[in-house]
Amino acid sequence: MAIRVNLDVLLAQRRMSVNDFAEAVGITPANVSVLKNGRAKAVRFSTLDAICRVLDCQPGDVLEWVDDAD
Repeated sequence: MAIRVNLDVLLAQRRMSVNDFAEAVGITPANVSVLKNGRAKAVRFSTLDAICRVLDCQPGDVLEWVDDAD
């Protein structure tokens, strides 16, 4: 997949656990895992908005495009 999700990096930088993050965003820890591991096929804008609000970041900090050829 050409979109990389940097949640693991952002959570580590903020020293936030997956469970605390999931509760603050309003999603399940299992869905956080799906996002972190790059298995998500889509993300709702409302979820992305909540992620950015909780982590105090921009969408580009969470999602990154990478060339599959690399």
